[in-house]
Amino acid sequence: MRKWLMVTLSLVIVLTLAACGGNNDGNNGGGGDSNNGAGSNNGQNTEGGSNTENEGGGEQAESERLRITIGTGGTSGTYHPLGVAAAQIFSNKGDNITANAVSTDASVANINGIADGTYQIAFVQNDITYYAANGTEMFDGAPVEKVAGFGVLYPEVIQIITTEDSGIETLDDLKGKRVAVGQAASGAELNARQVLEAAGITYDDIEEAYLSFGDASQQLKDNNLDAAFITAGTPTGAVQDLGASNEVKLIPIPDDIRAKLKETYPFYTDFTIPKDTYDLAEDVDTVTVSAILVISKDLSEEEGYRLAQAFYDNTADLAAAHQKGELITLETAIEGMPIDLHPGVAKYFKEKGIVE
Repeated sequence: MRKWLMVTLSLVIVLTLAACGGNNDGNNGGGGDSNNGAGSNNGQNTEGGSNTENEGGGEQAESERLRITIGTGGTSGTYHPLGVAAAQIFSNKGDNITANAVSTDASVANINGIADGTYQIAFVQNDITYYAANGTEMFDGAPVEKVAGFGVLYPEVIQIITTEDSGIETLDDLKGKRVAVGQAASGAELNARQVLEAAGITYDDIEEAYLSFGDASQQLKDNNLDAAFITAGTPTGAVQDLGASNEVKLIPIPDDIRAKLKETYPFYTDFTIPKDTYDLAEDVDTVTVSAILVISKDLSEEEGYRLAQAFYDNTADLAAAHQKGELITLETAIEGMPIDLHPGVAKYFKEKGIVE
């Protein structure tokens, strides 16, 4: 009898241990995978808020993590620092968002990136956005249907830069000179071509060079270039960089040429660059388009709303990142927007009284 009891007790102990081991495997297997797989937003999120218990004892899931890539521009321009700041806002202050800002060839490349799904938000000139949505200019016959409006940011100023020792005083003086016109097929390049055409100048009259803003600045320093077209918010890093070693001069666009530009291309507006922007001898008259943010229509209304809320609730962070960030406000977010707003952005703007 004692031997039978000993055997029975041993079996009970073995069965009990096996049962405990099976429960542990279940907690570290299927339950753990849910935190690292489809349910990882609930287990890993620390930025979008904490989970809350419902009355039934289960968890009420927060919004699904949204991961986006922001197309900016060259590192010497204005888009890139603002894009980095925007990514930080989305990631640190948004509702369960992870954002990454990448340097790009700017407007046209960014539109194409929205079209192919590489970027979910991008910095673009309003004129390029208009061309893309309507299938004109470089998008001739191939409108980009995925692009929607997110917000107007600040003026993008056409700056024709040279140095004091170049001898260039007017647009007509560019004839026969080595002139950077922006990267090939970029928004800046199209602006350069339109300004030159309004002045009666074609690429046949100059030695055009397709360069980024930073490369153009360096080529001017090295005397391998005579002038450069730059379309960017002022002050622009590439122009400031040139001014650190050379005396910068900006070529004005006279009244008659500005009038011709505005008549042909309604998105242009007059702009005066104050002389203290780059320590110039005098104010310089030119024209401007607008920098805007566009967003992919692939994002849902709820996702667009979360992004708009994070961005426009924290514009002070943009002002701290770059001087142009001071001009980014909710009140001016739709002024000059050439395309329809994303439904989620429109919803946020309606709540704020910006649109009806």
